[in-house]
Amino acid sequence: MNSGNRTYLWQQPDWPHWRYEAQRLTGLLAQVHHAQGHLQGRMRDLGLGLRDQATLLVLTEDVLKTSEIEGERLNPDTVRSSIARRLGVEIGALAPADRHVDGVVDMVLDATGHFDQPLTTTRLFGWHAALFPTGYSGLTKIHTGGGRDDAFGPMQVVSGPVGRQKVHFEAPPAQRLEAEMSDFLFWFNAHQESDSVVKAGLAHLWFVTIHPFDDGNGRIARAVGDMALARAEQSAQRFYSLSAQIQRERKDYYDMLEHTQKGPLDVTDWLEWFLGCLVRAIQCAEDTLAVVLTKARFWQCWAGTPFNDRQIKLLNRLLDGFDAKLTSSKWAAIAKCSPDSALRDITDLLDRGVLMKSDAGGRSTSYELKPLS
Repeated sequence: MNSGNRTYLWQQPDWPHWRYEAQRLTGLLAQVHHAQGHLQGRMRDLGLGLRDQATLLVLTEDVLKTSEIEGERLNPDTVRSSIARRLGVEIGALAPADRHVDGVVDMVLDATGHFDQPLTTTRLFGWHAALFPTGYSGLTKIHTGGGRDDAFGPMQVVSGPVGRQKVHFEAPPAQRLEAEMSDFLFWFNAHQESDSVVKAGLAHLWFVTIHPFDDGNGRIARAVGDMALARAEQSAQRFYSLSAQIQRERKDYYDMLEHTQKGPLDVTDWLEWFLGCLVRAIQCAEDTLAVVLTKARFWQCWAGTPFNDRQIKLLNRLLDGFDAKLTSSKWAAIAKCSPDSALRDITDLLDRGVLMKSDAGGRSTSYELKPLS
């Protein structure tokens, strides 16, 4: 592709001097700040233990969804256990460690937990190396812990079958990366936008437009955006997941990115979409709060009842929102036990009134939590 044609944002003569119509964003910014304040107030009322549980739930969803956006599905139990280990939150039996999962978790926790520390090239390289601990993305060897070199041609975002691929975006050439990243990092660490939430939206867009790595640019861009949001809120605790909302709006996300990256330096449309997505993410956090409160009430109700580790694990899965029918065979698979042990676990919980048989039809009997009286 001829980079002399001004096709992309970074090829504009005024790059990277962002412009946006502040007046068009006023209403959305008011909604964001009101939603943030309302959510933080509700979380403060929960107490430390429940806030930790809410943070664990949100961060688990964040790690799962930022990977899912890129088409990668991680094991929820492994992610939850990895985060619980690092936060020191008690969740009962822990899943075995997985260094690939740990890498994504480490990046997300470093971005939000140490939001007050400067974002540097070294730090970004560390995140990238953590995302790809084997040095491979799938079956492809990539350059980890450093910027791309474009050895096999320009960095392009493409879709479609080989031979008929559509180019959605082409990133700046590798020889420009050092200067591009220097500009970005100076702005991120020093420059003050009119609103710190607007800065989060610009940071996300700017980083993913530079596209400095062979792979993982989307996940790192979302971590950079989350770091900017943590700075805006001056809080390391996360009570909502923007990545989860982006996953719910994945097509709109990619369409808006492509539209913006092929446009002028006026990025008001992108910021309107980003702020709207952020409002919806914070509103969805009310569901997280409801789950945490229900879970707390459940365990308070059954505090004097002894359960084995398998039962605790499966009850927590149900409380976190098990999105399928729980049968004895699924119990055995998740708990990694024999069918007989699974049936004994379930029968015991039925006898105690913790579980009940589901009314849902099907060839296999399924089970659900019995409502608390």
